[in-house]
This record gives sequence, structure tokens and C-alpha cells, in this order.
Amino acid sequence: MCGIVGYIGKNAAVDILIAGLSKLEYRGYDSVGISLFQNSKITTQKSKGRIDDMVKKIDLSQFKSAHTGIGHTRWATHGEPSDINSHPHGTPRITLVHNGIIENYMQVKERMIRKGYTFESETDTEALAKCLDYYYVQKQNPILAIKKVLEKIRGSYALGMMFADHPDAIYAVRHDSPLIIGLGEDENFIASDMTALLRYTRRYYLLEHDEIAIVKKNHVIILNVDGEEIHKEVQVADWDEQTAEKGGYPHFMIKEIHEQPEAFMKTLRVRRSGNGFDFSAEKISDEFLKDLNKIHMIACGTAMHSGIIAKYLFERFARINVEVDVASEFRYRNPVLHKDDLVLIISQSGETADSLAALRLAKAQGVKTLAIVNVNGSSIAREADVVLMTHAGIEIAVASTKAYFVQVGLLSALALHMAKVKGVMTQEDYEIKVSELLSVEHLIKPLLEQAEHVKYLASQYVNAKNLFFIGRGLDYAVSMEASLKLKEISYVHSEAYPGGELKHGTISLITDDVPVIALTTQSDLLEKTVSNVKEVKARGARVLLLKKEDMNVAEDVADHVVNLPSLSDWLMPFTSVIIMQLFAYYSAVLRGCDVDKPRNLAKSVTVE
Repeated sequence: MCGIVGYIGKNAAVDILIAGLSKLEYRGYDSVGISLFQNSKITTQKSKGRIDDMVKKIDLSQFKSAHTGIGHTRWATHGEPSDINSHPHGTPRITLVHNGIIENYMQVKERMIRKGYTFESETDTEALAKCLDYYYVQKQNPILAIKKVLEKIRGSYALGMMFADHPDAIYAVRHDSPLIIGLGEDENFIASDMTALLRYTRRYYLLEHDEIAIVKKNHVIILNVDGEEIHKEVQVADWDEQTAEKGGYPHFMIKEIHEQPEAFMKTLRVRRSGNGFDFSAEKISDEFLKDLNKIHMIACGTAMHSGIIAKYLFERFARINVEVDVASEFRYRNPVLHKDDLVLIISQSGETADSLAALRLAKAQGVKTLAIVNVNGSSIAREADVVLMTHAGIEIAVASTKAYFVQVGLLSALALHMAKVKGVMTQEDYEIKVSELLSVEHLIKPLLEQAEHVKYLASQYVNAKNLFFIGRGLDYAVSMEASLKLKEISYVHSEAYPGGELKHGTISLITDDVPVIALTTQSDLLEKTVSNVKEVKARGARVLLLKKEDMNVAEDVADHVVNLPSLSDWLMPFTSVIIMQLFAYYSAVLRGCDVDKPRNLAKSVTVE
């Protein structure tokens, strides 16, 4: 969600703040602002809209002499998008930027009003800023003031702060929301994630909960919750700036769609052993898997859809009971957990607030936890008992594609491995299925070459205001992801339904102006799904149908047909989702939408 960048060093801070914030645009935002030390005082500029909008409105060249500053891109939570609600917030003495939510901000605000402070904005952050100012006046010491504020607030936050009396330092603290300290030569940084800093450095410190950083030009001091100085290990990012660029593609999303085969193989290759997979190096022993009675897969959005695919595979192959829950629901329904259960958290960023809370709930009940994440050192990765890293590389587009693809690939490999370990799959069958899974890489590349045909298909449905996806079994699971992709980036209202549920209400919405996309790749369900297609066709719907190329389906069943390579049923989600990703992408392009930064959405949802 919100993005934070801070800089102190030898160069023009305004240039580095703007460049860094631009790299965080993928996180989603509706307003932007910066604070700089200029002429012995704090100067703040902020604006509703995009970074480019602020740059056009304000002559930033006047700030070139400033060498220290903090910047922020805001995604509205408290108060509408506006100039006044934008960050930074502060007083002549202090300024701060904030990512997260202060849950008790109304109490803090009321207390500050009683102390004589007035408020301009509707934000929780302004209450935080006035509280910091109040305690700084009382304590005349930044660290003591910060610690006092932390005692008074409740919620999630990452904060970057500057004090007018201390122009040689930026102060930072975090609780739940991510924040890193970038390390340079005669310059240092703070940022929400490493993407903002790759142009300048790959070296950084991970700030832990309630640690306070004093960031100066030539050194960084980090204090623990008791105010004691601590020494941290320097981390080095495993990607560079070039990997975070478009590489000749018009959008990050289409670039990342094309990167899926490589990311898929990179994720599986590190677990290859002989004719199968080996997870023992990641603390997943045979005994660990044999002792499990049930798996709870917890995730949000696209990651949850990868969990639904995995549910089918774990139950089919490993014969273990699996439940899939939305993280924001799981944590509040008082779930029944047992000591032999496994809570498996899936999160691209490793910072998803509800998923992190679900992880902590499971750990508090003594249940084993496993996390599948794409960001090493993320909060979920650090707190889970066992971590499986995907190797998708950096994903910039808000709509996730390759992270989903590698999650499904990794979960498929784990399901096969568990089936073998439990003795419910023969060694011969295991090796056959492993070989089939590894063949996916080469089958995807020809599908990507169908992009122009998929673009044509998208043009045939681009004016639809409503659209339905139907499927059964694994096809239904893919339909949910396809529907989400379409609504995320093209703003077309779409819903996914199991084919068998059409008669139970949804079919009343089918008319000649409501297209239906039918996924019919599961051989044992083909006849039933085709009967559903005929039902919607009889009610005037235009139909786009995806099927295996060797499936015998009458030509008049659908208006348009996409033939997919004929694979085992369990592998078909890898092929059908590629077509659906391309369909959503070209639908958004043809509708003139902002593909990489769709409205109201954030890449990493770090608030509940």
C-alpha cells in the first residue's frame, strides 16, 4: 500500500525521493508528498494525484540544495484523497510519513485537541504527528519523544520522521508494516521496500518490530524497544534495477506473464533431487509430512486461488483433508485447530496484514506453520516455522501473474512429494507426475505465442458490462482467478460460478448481452460442463470456451473456442490460466485502463 522513501547524503534529496517514490507506484496510491530540510527549516510539498501531477504543479528545482528528506505515496484509508490529507504531516518542529493504520487515532486526536492542537485533515496520521510534536516539546529529545508516542498508539505503522532541530538525521520505526534501511556510500536511505533503492544500493538492514533507526549520512544506529543499541546483519538484495524495468514490454504485467516459464522452473529446480523433489533442506522432513492430519491454507486474493488449486491436488494425491480460508475471515471465526494440523500461509509479499495475523493466531495456539512467500526476510517469512521461497523475482504489476503461477507450481510439487512420503502414490506414478509437472515450462511458451489471437478474442467481448466464468473442479478454481484478473485491471464486473450452481440462481442473470467464458478442460466433467454451456447459450449468451485440443465438442456449442495442449487434467490449470491472463490484459489495454496500476488497488495490502 502506501510507499515511504527517505534520503540523507551528498546528493539532491528531491531527485532521489521522486525517483524512489516512482519505483513504488506499483504499490498503489492516490496522492504524494515530500518534506525536505531547506534553509534550516522543514519544507513540505504535497498533492492529490500522481507523482507527475505534483512535479508539474511545483517547481522542484528550488529544492536542489536540500540533502535530507522524506517522501510518501498515500493510499487513502482515513479521509478522502486530497492535498490536505496527503502526507507528510507535521508542525514547524517535526514532519512524518506513515504507512499503516492507527486504530486508536480518535482518542489520540481528542487528547491532542485538549492540549491545544488544531487539525486540518481527516487522517489518523495527523493525530500521530501532533502527538509526536507534543512529546518532542516535552522531552526535547527525538528518541524519548518517539518512545512516548509508541506507548500511546495502537495499530500497524511504519514511520519516517524528521526533526527541525536535528537536520543531520532521519528517524524511522516500524510495527507490522515493513520498512528497510538502505546503506550507501556517504548516503543512507529508508524505504517501504527495496524496489525504491535498487538504483542506489542493494545493501540494507531489515528493521524489526518496534526497533528505532537513527539514519545519518555516514552511519546508522538501531535501538531495540528498550533503547539499547543493537548490531544487525547487512542484507543484500538478490535482484538489481534492471530486473525491475519493463525490458521492452509496454507494461510490467505482460512482461511478467512472459516470465512465468522461467520463474516456474527456477522455483522447482532448487528442490529437484534425482527423479523427484526434496524439501528436507527447508526443514520439511518425511516425519513432518507423515504426522499431519489436516492442512489449513490461508491467503488473500490471488494467493487464495492458488490455495484452492492446491486443495484439489493435496486431497487427490496425498489424501489429506485441506481447508482453504480467506485470511480476513479465518482469524475472526475462532477456527478449530489441532496440534497435528498445519497452517499454510500463502503470500507474494510476505507482508499481507490479514495473513500475518492468521499466522500469529496459529502460532499462539501451538499449531505448526508453513509459509510460501516471494520476499525473503518479509514478516511472514521470519515468523513462520517453515518457509518455502518462490523464485518469481520481483513482481511490479498490481495484478499478480507469475507469483500465482509459481505458487501453484510449488504447491503441486509439495503435494506430489507428500503423496510419495505417505505411501499413497507409487514411486513409478510419482516419477511420471514429476516429469509431467516439469514439462509445463515448454508447453507454456507456445501458448504465449497465441497473444495476438487472444487479443482478437478480447476485442469481441471488450464492451461487455458484465461477464460470467463457469467451470467445474479445477476449472472452477481457475475461473475464480480469471474473474479476479478481469475485474482488477479492466473494471468489468465479472463473477465465477461452478457450472453446477447455474440452476440455483445465477442463470436468471444470463441474457444476450452477458457473455460467458467456460473452462472445460477436465475430461471426467466435460459432458456436464458442456451441458451448462448449452444452457447459457440457449438463453442468448455469447460463449468463449477453453478446452483440450483432443476433446470432441460440437463447433456450434460456443461462439469462440481456444484449444489447449492435451495434458493430464491436473496440469490444465497451468495452461488455461495463461490464456485468461492474456485475455484480462488485452481487455484492459483495449479499454484504455492503467494496466499496471489499476484504480483503488495496492500491490501489498499491509493494513487490515
